[in-house]
Amino acid sequence: MVNSLKDEFLLDPSIIFLNHGSFGACPKPVFQVYQQWQLELERQPVLFLGRRIDALLRDAMIPLAEYVNADPQDMVFVRNATAGVNIVARSLRLNTGDEILTTNHEYGACTFTWEDVCQKTGAIFVQRIIDLPVTTADAFIEHFWAGVTPRTKVIYLSQITSPTALTFPIAPIIQRARAAGIITIIDGAHAPGQIPIDLQALDADFYTGNCHKWLCAPKGAAFLYARREYQDWLTPLIISWGYYEESFALRHERQGTYDPAAALSVPAAIKFQREHHWDLIRQECHNLVVKSHADFAEITGIDPIAPADWFGQMVATLLPPCDITRMKSRLYDDYQIEIPITVMQNTPFLRVSYQGYNTIEESERLKTAFSEVLALERS
Repeated sequence: MVNSLKDEFLLDPSIIFLNHGSFGACPKPVFQVYQQWQLELERQPVLFLGRRIDALLRDAMIPLAEYVNADPQDMVFVRNATAGVNIVARSLRLNTGDEILTTNHEYGACTFTWEDVCQKTGAIFVQRIIDLPVTTADAFIEHFWAGVTPRTKVIYLSQITSPTALTFPIAPIIQRARAAGIITIIDGAHAPGQIPIDLQALDADFYTGNCHKWLCAPKGAAFLYARREYQDWLTPLIISWGYYEESFALRHERQGTYDPAAALSVPAAIKFQREHHWDLIRQECHNLVVKSHADFAEITGIDPIAPADWFGQMVATLLPPCDITRMKSRLYDDYQIEIPITVMQNTPFLRVSYQGYNTIEESERLKTAFSEVLALERS
């Protein structure tokens, strides 16, 4: 990284933090705004939550809606993208035999959601197998679309997958689905802040994204977008004071007593990234991803799971058979590297995330540590 932003973040300087993708990290100026909102809430909670909060949340939504190119009336704040998926999945009118088409690369917590919904409705959760390595966008689109049947009612896709860090070419699939009368639900948990988002151009029926990951807002800030014709039948996860309101926002954001400071701090996160020329930061992070993409192939001797242009600021690699708990512990205990190693369909993966606080030196440290730890596993 040419201009590391390490001093702008609150992360422990003794740890090489290469796991931004799991929970994000909040810059100091944004965290200060977050704490100011919390203090204002505590000074006069009745005024804040009883008379001001609706307008404050709507004001905070305006710059976020502009950031993702959507109408703020079509967006509500939620705690995380998983909550957004739950709101939509649990509101759908599904019947026995209806199919929800997805892939085998989706986030596990949301897969649990769909399995529960299908158990209760008789619908079928169809996971289209996306074999690795992937090759071209066109090949992906045609293979995925071949899973559509006359029973397909919903397509649910991640824009950027959590376990494999792949950026799926979702726009043509959304377009085909609209022509076929199939509802589209996009899990954008990893997208806002990592890649440009244009919700009007995508034209999905539903889109949920986190602000506390790559946009660097405080934990607990996310949004749900819904096309206007679907908003009336979306049931809030919590039935509370806003339930009988006509406003889409009030129905979902009036949830009793809670701390809304994270959502109110989203404009500060957007401002921070603009002031620090985030397009350049993203490109520098992607350059580190390209480097690690090549490093991993060299060290493991395993072909990459995708060409480098399928990745943004995260990249994943297949691992040979290994004790993933021991490998992760060695990387952390011996090299002070925080990095996730997970299993998807009985296959171990290592995923690295690069953010503006990371450096080329940390990438080199990862290469050395990963090589040495893998050698120990193979010995």
